[in-house]
Amino acid sequence: MERIMSKTYDKYIKGLMEISHAITSDLYLEDILKLIVMVTAKVTGVEICSLWLIDESQKSQKIRLKATQAIDPDYVKDRSLNMDEGVVGFVATKNQPLTVNDVLNEPLFKEKDMAQKLGLVSMLSVPLHVKDGKVIGVLNCFTSKPHKFLETEINLITTVANQAALAILNTELMVKTRVIQEELETRKLVERAKEILMRRQNMNGDEAYRWIQKRSMNTRKSMSHIAEAVLLSEELK
Repeated sequence: MERIMSKTYDKYIKGLMEISHAITSDLYLEDILKLIVMVTAKVTGVEICSLWLIDESQKSQKIRLKATQAIDPDYVKDRSLNMDEGVVGFVATKNQPLTVNDVLNEPLFKEKDMAQKLGLVSMLSVPLHVKDGKVIGVLNCFTSKPHKFLETEINLITTVANQAALAILNTELMVKTRVIQEELETRKLVERAKEILMRRQNMNGDEAYRWIQKRSMNTRKSMSHIAEAVLLSEELK
């Protein structure tokens, strides 16, 4: 028994290492989410994993299905629940794992048609935590046979979920940082282009900015592209 648990633990560690690698990679968020569900399913031996993230962009929060490794991609599109709906809503709101012996007999479980079609039976659902215990989503693991999840399994999958949450958070921060950097670079280019236009075309600052803006709209190119063209023309001159 100890040998079996040791092998299981080794598989989880390898899974955590793969997810940790994703944290420092240049993968897009969508790719990282796919990697997380694939690795989790692989190391746990469960039939299906699904990952839901809380959408805070609306007044009424929703939790949306973002990735799963063994369901038709069309099923994932626009799949969402209110925060007071389903197992995922319960786990996210209560901030605690939930095990279900038979999903077809669980009143909280909302995806019974999908479960029946795929032959899913037991389920473990765990919250994705970031700093200060904030929940950003839920990770679900399904088995195709009746299964009682042991405390060790719950703890290990919770660790995987928290590692996944860190990967997701870091990716979102990197994207935001990249966007901010691009905005700053664009501002710098536009300011330099404005100075050239003000000097060459006898414009004031507002007129120079509107000139760049209008060219951007007419040519359907970004303002940074227009500003770069102005700078290039100055260099050639």
